[in-house]
Amino acid sequence: MIKSLVALNKDDIGKVKEINAGKVATKRLYEMGLNTGAVVKVAKNDTGPVIVCLAGNKVALGRGLAEKILLEI
Repeated sequence: MIKSLVALNKDDIGKVKEINAGKVATKRLYEMGLNTGAVVKVAKNDTGPVIVCLAGNKVALGRGLAEKILLEI
């Protein structure tokens, strides 16, 4: 099943399938470690930024950018 990062709940885990952002935003996400195949766990997704755990680090993403990240659950 494929879902956007903003559609997941706290403690959900998914694997990055695709990033539908512009060239600059995609490059920025890749530099943070959010590349295709990366496994992420949602730490917070209620109001404000979406916070995910990625390779032992927490990364905060704005909701607009998080919506463009598609995960395989």
